[in-house]
Amino acid sequence: MIDGDGGTGLSSSASGPGARRQRLDEDRRRAQIIAAAVAELAEQCYDGLSLTRVAKRAGVSKGLVWHYFAGKDDLMESTARATMTTIRDRIADSLDLTEPVPDILRAALRRAAALNLTHRVELTALNGIVHNLRHPDGTPRLTLDVYEETYQAQESLFRRGQAEGTLRDFDTRVMAITYQGAIDMMLGYLGSNPRVDPDDYADKLADILLTGIQRG
Repeated sequence: MIDGDGGTGLSSSASGPGARRQRLDEDRRRAQIIAAAVAELAEQCYDGLSLTRVAKRAGVSKGLVWHYFAGKDDLMESTARATMTTIRDRIADSLDLTEPVPDILRAALRRAAALNLTHRVELTALNGIVHNLRHPDGTPRLTLDVYEETYQAQESLFRRGQAEGTLRDFDTRVMAITYQGAIDMMLGYLGSNPRVDPDDYADKLADILLTGIQRG
């Protein structure tokens, strides 16, 4: 699923072509390190990942990794947030947003169902982080707050459907949480059952969801 952390180390007063170039270079470097972390996580177990190998794969010094990230946990959280955003944006970019909202939702579910095929590396890395990244007390470091931008985008789409008359009135926040939860369960099931047709699963899920929210 951009850099979820968003930090660049520049002060808010930085301006001008030189400052913009510096920020661009820093953003690219952070993205380069995150991409290396994703690739490493797809090949190594979470516990086996080392910043040394991430740095080597990214083609940077280990010190530069520490310059941009406070340590492994910080890198893992940033990687998870950036990956979730990337996946979400790629699905959105593949949709025809001029279509009626029910058609967009059905198409989005199909794109999501195909992620185990189209973005297996990213999903493997993301799952490794979500299930292993913990605070010192053992509680998950990543909570449902990582979905906030996703929930807001989904709520906006649901409200558009209500305004255009294709969706009935309902609580858009509750529906966004339910919709995203259904996607997560779908991905987990399809990942464990590769013989299941993802398009068929997505269509059946769309039928169930749309029966409940589509205006008759």
